[in-house]
Amino acid sequence: MDVSSFVLLSHEQALRRQLDVAANNMANVSTTGYKREQALFHEYVENAHDAPVQDARKTSFVLDYGAVHDVSQGAFQATGNALDVMIDGPGYLNVQLPDGSTAYTRAGFIKVLDTGELATSGGQRLLDENGRPITVPTDQVGSLTIAPDGSVMAGEEAVGRLAVTSFADENMLEARGDGVLTGSGGQVMTAAQTKLRSGGVEGSNVEAISETTHMVEILRSYQTSQRLSSDLADMRRNAIGRLSKLT
Repeated sequence: MDVSSFVLLSHEQALRRQLDVAANNMANVSTTGYKREQALFHEYVENAHDAPVQDARKTSFVLDYGAVHDVSQGAFQATGNALDVMIDGPGYLNVQLPDGSTAYTRAGFIKVLDTGELATSGGQRLLDENGRPITVPTDQVGSLTIAPDGSVMAGEEAVGRLAVTSFADENMLEARGDGVLTGSGGQVMTAAQTKLRSGGVEGSNVEAISETTHMVEILRSYQTSQRLSSDLADMRRNAIGRLSKLT
């Protein structure tokens, strides 16, 4: 393979990566709190000082540099459950994983376990600002409400406050695939900084029409790359055929 084929191959690999990311976004268009991902690429320039012509001395390739999250907020989706919450602004609810470590989520479906502990719909226990599970009186479950600052109220009494953690760089968080993310370097927000909206959850920020259009654009770019590759192959065959007639 010559340099032009390697350049086209790097481009096609980048398009494949973009298509995988777009397909994953479409699969999560209805996932609560999901943040759209976008593939990120860097240019790699290879210097070939012994190239026969000046224009061929620098060759640009495409390198996959990972993916970044679109942190724009999804729409509020009312559920009718007074315990469900949407974070209005930045931040993530703190949850406890089975191994005892802390993880983070924007999915605000909240339920009360048989033990009286607050948990997500996936069963992860919600943590307070001190990193402890929040336990509520089982005889007051029907009167539980969550205040805008995250305080869990059993009637007039606060039994805890949901911890909401913000990150200076949210792209450092790693998705587990179950609506939960892991990472370090976060800062638990104060009551004054926390803004929750109860009675509903945050929808995905993926726009289905826009994402579908993006997938079509990726497909067309891939088809163009394939045509260029075919044209290059035809050009090589013609060149070889002409050279054979000269010998």
